Amino acid sequence: MIINSARFVISNSTVGKCPTDARHEYAFIGRSNVGKSSLINMLTGHKGLAKTSSTPGKTLLINHFLVNDQWYIVDLPGYGFALRGKSQREALEKMIKGYILNRQEMTNLFVLIDSRHKPMKIDLEFFNWLGENGVPFAIVFTKLDKLGSQVGKRNVEEYCKILLETWEELPPIFLTSSETRRGRDELLDYIEQLNRLPVGNAEDEKE
Repeated sequence: MIINSARFVISNSTVGKCPTDARHEYAFIGRSNVGKSSLINMLTGHKGLAKTSSTPGKTLLINHFLVNDQWYIVDLPGYGFALRGKSQREALEKMIKGYILNRQEMTNLFVLIDSRHKPMKIDLEFFNWLGENGVPFAIVFTKLDKLGSQVGKRNVEEYCKILLETWEELPPIFLTSSETRRGRDELLDYIEQLNRLPVGNAEDEKE
């Protein structure tokens, strides 16, 4: 897929205020400092599209970016919220779950994992929650350029091994680096494949 254009459209705090033009939406989520904004910018080829920050957890709204005037990338707040107060954590969790569970246009959720870290309980619990709710998702390992090839491969294999203890089948998995653009073609090809489905019927891809 060739990206000819990508532009910011809207930020909002509830699923009810999301765009109403019934296009495919591909949402990106992960813990703070996982490299989400950098990955979105790498995919679209627009360095400043999603705002990156040295301070983790700056994304506090649902952000829509229209790509090629055809489909949306949706930048969701990170989960975990360790540095937030209780009321803000609850509000962010409600916003995220409201979008994931109720947004019919969300064709796929890309869950980002920092490849440098061992499997974390919060990620595994989030995967299980997605599975229990029948949410179509893929796992995107980020920052592979920060590791040697063998270490990165070992970390990814460890994640897969742990997931297979409770999952019969793994979701699609992508290995990426925003620095080297690794995984860009694979992610865009997958999105292009899903774009062929009717909006709201991504589950057909699993049949």
